[in-house]
Amino acid sequence: MTIERMNELISILNEANYNYHVLDNPTITDQEYDNYLRDLIMIEEKHPEWKREDSPTVRVGGEVITGFNKVTHSIPMLSLGNVFNEDEIIAFDEKVKKIVPNPKYVCELKIDGLSVSLLYKDGKLVKGATRGDGVTGEDITHNVKTIQSIPLTLKEKVDIEVRGEIYMSKKSFQKVNEERLQAHESTFANPRNAAAGSVRQLDSTIASKRNLDCLIYHLPNPDDYDILTHKDALSYMKKLGFVTNHQNNKLVSNIKGVLSYIAYYTEHRMELPYEIDGVVIKVNTISEQQKLGFTARTPKWATAYKFPATEVLTKLVDIHFTVGRTGQVTPNAVLEPVFLMGSRISRATLHNEDYVIQKEIKIGDIVSIRKAGDVIPEVVEVKKERRTGEEIDFVMAKECPICHEKLIRKENEAAYYCVNNKCPAKKIEALIHYTSRYAMNIEGFGESIVEDFYNMGYLLDYPDFYKLEQYQDELKELEGFGNKSIYNLMYAIEKSKQNSLERLLFALGIRYVGSKNAKILASHFGNMDALMGASYEELVAIRDIGEIIAKSVYEFFKNDYNQFIIQELKSFGVNMEYLGKVILDDNFSNKTFVLTGSLDKITREKAKEEIESRGGKTSSSVSGKTSVVIVGKDPGSKYNKAKELGILIWNENEFLEKL
Repeated sequence: MTIERMNELISILNEANYNYHVLDNPTITDQEYDNYLRDLIMIEEKHPEWKREDSPTVRVGGEVITGFNKVTHSIPMLSLGNVFNEDEIIAFDEKVKKIVPNPKYVCELKIDGLSVSLLYKDGKLVKGATRGDGVTGEDITHNVKTIQSIPLTLKEKVDIEVRGEIYMSKKSFQKVNEERLQAHESTFANPRNAAAGSVRQLDSTIASKRNLDCLIYHLPNPDDYDILTHKDALSYMKKLGFVTNHQNNKLVSNIKGVLSYIAYYTEHRMELPYEIDGVVIKVNTISEQQKLGFTARTPKWATAYKFPATEVLTKLVDIHFTVGRTGQVTPNAVLEPVFLMGSRISRATLHNEDYVIQKEIKIGDIVSIRKAGDVIPEVVEVKKERRTGEEIDFVMAKECPICHEKLIRKENEAAYYCVNNKCPAKKIEALIHYTSRYAMNIEGFGESIVEDFYNMGYLLDYPDFYKLEQYQDELKELEGFGNKSIYNLMYAIEKSKQNSLERLLFALGIRYVGSKNAKILASHFGNMDALMGASYEELVAIRDIGEIIAKSVYEFFKNDYNQFIIQELKSFGVNMEYLGKVILDDNFSNKTFVLTGSLDKITREKAKEEIESRGGKTSSSVSGKTSVVIVGKDPGSKYNKAKELGILIWNENEFLEKL
């Protein structure tokens, strides 16, 4: 146990941290790292007088302070101005171009975390501070030192201040909340709150256990290092040992590039390992930034595009019950209208009785609303502190709100069902589904038209769509139905007869059979007769068709009424064959593919179609079950995860060659 060995271990561990966090290229195993760290701890415990300030052992925390000291920032940490839509982004660009004719922009992801300033002297970390009010922040050095992605010693012996964002990854957030639940503690609302709460602990041991991360995005004084552009500043900071978001940052030549970047991450932000709440846009050239200058609070050379709010508060004024095509009766919140992610929301799903009871939802509550998967509005939580005592308890419906038959709660399910086969609501929802885009795609049939035609007796079941032509004279008497609109309806109905089998299977509303499983069944059996004659054993043997789906499909086709409906559809000329191509290809068959980045020579939808037609399967996330990741331009975190897991990677040209 010599001081030389201690210094050697510190060097090995710091280099391993750099390779892992900055270069994303681990050079030693976790076990080796832990063994080296254990040896270092033993030496430092025996010789505490040798311990260095940049020792990796400070990462485990243990320092406890009595309070946070104030820190005055030598250069103010200004906040950014915000823009919320395309018009405001273009307006920002036009203001810039009045002073800088042809600006280039760096686009960066706006990590939803806590701003931090890091100060180094002679290449060693001496202070970490929060933004505070921009002029004065709080000293959080004891907690900053526990964050593995923040270097304690830089690659060069420089005096420098850098700024970035401390955040908690989605994975770490989930783990922390699971641990808090087990300890009967309240959970954090979101990763940002979790990160902020962790950084503001007086005991650094707590922060060390939270697995925080940090991305560096700003060099306040680039002139001191002869740096001419923001892009160069990011490269320089990465060279020093900081983690920058280089794989997701992008230099663009005009505002069109900015809009394209925003559009991409609006669609793909859920795939990132951390939360983002927008995109930061910065003029790249430092001299141009200086020309543009600052307002009292914000730089004129940068702005932040904020994604539309994903969670908002409103009042739940009532609870109504609706009946779906399977007969499931769902409680729905009637809300005071509120705008959420660009749309006006007045209703939100409450899923089922158990969900309402678990959330303790009452009529009259102030609730937070979000869009599940950015699509379906749902109630997230009740703001119980805002209750007045006038709220009304929820009571689950005991009978169908439409046909008034008694509801049944099926075994091992949370939902209640109307089991009346003649229930009008079930029929109407099933007919609406039959016409929908991914089913038979019969254009012109909105929900109100289907409901009106049902009430008039023109549409009672699926074959009735193909009998509508006999009611053309009656339809002409209805408001809004002229010769042209009726012709368009009849044309859309006739066209639907040519659909491939998978569309019909999805349209029939077989329980648990979505559009993807419908395609699996259609491609496997080739035609309706073969599928209808399949045994349960044949169905359950198909890849991705489990026991529940197999049982549902088997029972559906053994039902006499369903057989009658299919024969009726046949008689009207509805296609019963799978029209897709099936190619047996060892490069794709029985393999799972993930696409990431933008493809130049083929659309993403076409790529998925080609993979599936060759017996492959596509997925939106990378896991141990992924066979191949196909990488286009500007790939995201999926590419990095594929490298971590050692998954086969094809570029676009390799993919096209395989096709």
